Amino acid sequence: MAGNDLGGLLGGLLGGGQGSGGSAGSGGNILGALLSALGGTRGGNGSDPLGGLLDMLTKSGLAQQKDSWVGTGANESVTGAEIQQALPDKTLDQVAQQAGVTPDQAADQLAQVLPAAVDKLTPNGQVPASLEDLVKQQQL
Repeated sequence: MAGNDLGGLLGGLLGGGQGSGGSAGSGGNILGALLSALGGTRGGNGSDPLGGLLDMLTKSGLAQQKDSWVGTGANESVTGAEIQQALPDKTLDQVAQQAGVTPDQAADQLAQVLPAAVDKLTPNGQVPASLEDLVKQQQL
């Protein structure tokens, strides 16, 4: 699945991206770039970049935050620095390049949009088997 398709899906789910991100691209754009990058790396899980991302967050010490996003309660925040530690440098560089921002800006933007995005991508506190399954559910 192409990054633009992911970006469109995410933009739709997020209502075009939330709040304060004034510069380079919407939340869907940065998230589409992230999921596209994860789909093509060994850190990601091929057809399941969301699962790969959640695994990376858990392994990097962000399990509590990740669990709050997947669960049905309040979403805990995360910092750009924590995102930089969680993602491989190569992945963050690829995301930044696709989104047209620096790696620091990409990490900060991801920190802003990931909690709400993961929350919306995991309806009822359940991680979908794949993003394709989520797309099918959303486009019925």
